Amino acid sequence: MTDDQVKLVLASASPRRLALLEQADITPDLLYPVDIDEAPRRREAPRTLASRLAVEKAETASKATAVRHLGDRVFVVAADTVVAIGRRIMPKPEDETVARETLKALSGRAHRVYTGVCVITPRGARRRRVVETKVRMKRLSRDDIDSYIASGEWRDKAGGYAIQGRGEVFVRAVNGSYSNVVGLPLYETVSLLQGTGFPVYMKWVSPSE
Repeated sequence: MTDDQVKLVLASASPRRLALLEQADITPDLLYPVDIDEAPRRREAPRTLASRLAVEKAETASKATAVRHLGDRVFVVAADTVVAIGRRIMPKPEDETVARETLKALSGRAHRVYTGVCVITPRGARRRRVVETKVRMKRLSRDDIDSYIASGEWRDKAGGYAIQGRGEVFVRAVNGSYSNVVGLPLYETVSLLQGTGFPVYMKWVSPSE
């Protein structure tokens, strides 16, 4: 299977996930975000939710007409990130009230970030992994929260903050994968792709002069 025969689909519209893949010199042939119900099931653990949603996104994308039109040598990768305090799953705020309450809940304490990654191979094999990172935030003042809310950066971010942006000034410590908190654990994603036969490193090799 040569490099020019293989196609990669990223089942996400996230510019952060795309940038992380491109950091490893992996450029998807197609971005295909999918719309699924991301609400947790009753008593569903954060880790389980992240894994389930990643799988559902990958499977939904793999069945799409646009993806099938790429041919029969297509890999699909999808991810979902969940922020939790204990078993309490924090929302992706869509309004300022929810964002403010989310930041108050995270203030001065540790939380965990789970990202589920799923790769579906051209033969339909499914490989998945969940990565966990512990993040500790400083105690946020009213001015901290007001200013961050005004920035708008919290919108549609798991846990209501972006560690790759202004939100990093609130983070005291990260124990584990930083890219996982951004939204795609790069080491684990590349390992999954490589393990399923995707030619990760072929583009790294410079052509002989």
